[in-house]
Amino acid sequence: MKSRIQHIINESINVKKAIVKDEALINRIELATSWCIHTFQHEGKVLFCGNGGSAADAQHLAAEFSGRFYKDRAPLFAEALHVNTSFLTAVANDYSFERTYARMVQAMGKPGDILFGITTSGNSSNIILAIEEAKRLGMKTIAMTGASGGQVRNICDLLLNVPSTDTPRIQETHITIGHIICELVEADLFD
Repeated sequence: MKSRIQHIINESINVKKAIVKDEALINRIELATSWCIHTFQHEGKVLFCGNGGSAADAQHLAAEFSGRFYKDRAPLFAEALHVNTSFLTAVANDYSFERTYARMVQAMGKPGDILFGITTSGNSSNIILAIEEAKRLGMKTIAMTGASGGQVRNICDLLLNVPSTDTPRIQETHITIGHIICELVEADLFD
């Protein structure tokens, strides 16, 4: 079991080492950070959506912005779109589950806001529809995915595709990338 634990940890480290060597992905992470800084400076919102573990990641990253990361500072407007379960279940029941996030983007989004769609496969239909709705509203869209980028690769404004096809390693790295963005945004806005 000990060797299996070490293997899993090394696999996670190897994904992160691959990102360090991927200058194009590093540049896209930097661009996502710049977009968030600009949005917050102009009183915009950063919205997150995902399913399952990616919903937990969405909520985690929204909390880092709206609560705090390292510093005691003013809150930033960030929200995970699944946190209102009454809304989520009503829209899923009255329309379809695929429309849930698009409907919330329609209610909350405005030009200049950002939507992060988190989907390891890049093929989650509710994330695709949310990104399409965000683009229709003039929002910037960032997809956090696995290696291929899936279908969202062709519709998002910015793709942060983790160089892995292993769901747990992708999700671990989404949090790492999200933490990098949160840390850099906070440092820029509050130093």
